[in-house]
Amino acid sequence: MQIKTYLEKLRIKFKTFKHPPVYTCEQAEKYNKDIKGIHCKNLFMKNKKSNRFFLVILPADEKLDIKKLEGQLAEKLSFANNQDLIDKLKLKQGSVSPFSLIYNKDIFLIIDDKIWNSEFVSFHPNTNTETLEISGKDFQKYVKSLQNTFKLI
Repeated sequence: MQIKTYLEKLRIKFKTFKHPPVYTCEQAEKYNKDIKGIHCKNLFMKNKKSNRFFLVILPADEKLDIKKLEGQLAEKLSFANNQDLIDKLKLKQGSVSPFSLIYNKDIFLIIDDKIWNSEFVSFHPNTNTETLEISGKDFQKYVKSLQNTFKLI
């Protein structure tokens, strides 16, 4: 299912911004000027021993403290590889987004509370040539519509 159709079924309003392909938050920065709210960084991670996968969402301008997160989760984490990204989320590098979770209920979602409580947030709609702006309340509605476990940090 396409994410825009999924959001429309939930009656979630979104605004679409088209731009050239971007692969990093730094590249996206020059196209974010008219997009409201927090711009987000999405990191796909895994625990090799347990074969559990995690999607970590942070403000784009923050760095992940992996050791701190590992302590909060009691998990040893590393970044997932490109094949994991394709197999689990049906995405290629540069397109990671919480909107990909409509394809996999087994990914554990970790959300920074600044994003959870933001008035507006923005994410790629599973392609790196667009960004969707949605309200923070609608983002919460979207996350709660999923069957994925999630945790605020």
